[in-house]
Amino acid sequence: MNKALQFISVALLRLPRTTAWLVAAVVLLAVIALVSPVQLPVALYKAALIALAGVLGYWLDRGLFPYARPDGYLVREWRGTGTAPDGIVDCPVVLNYRWVFAAALLRRAIIVGAVVIGVALGM
Repeated sequence: MNKALQFISVALLRLPRTTAWLVAAVVLLAVIALVSPVQLPVALYKAALIALAGVLGYWLDRGLFPYARPDGYLVREWRGTGTAPDGIVDCPVVLNYRWVFAAALLRRAIIVGAVVIGVALGM
């Protein structure tokens, strides 16, 4: 019995971080389908609009600030990396550009968040 619990705990630790939220979303969709099946297409429609707003916000940021992308402040290309040992940064930021990098990240998050909130308020 102890081996089975240990296997389950190791398996749970290897799940993606958002697995619990995915399970909660599926359970809530099932509850909506049971309580009011007519509202299920409405809920899916709203979720699709929010997802579309996130993509729109991202592309809006890329269009407005084409030369200030956050990954432009990294020392090297970040795609295909990630093999650094623990405790070492995979993709370091160019020296003296840490605040600019942080500002670019915050700018993108604010723009995407504002577009998502704007679409959500318009529903």
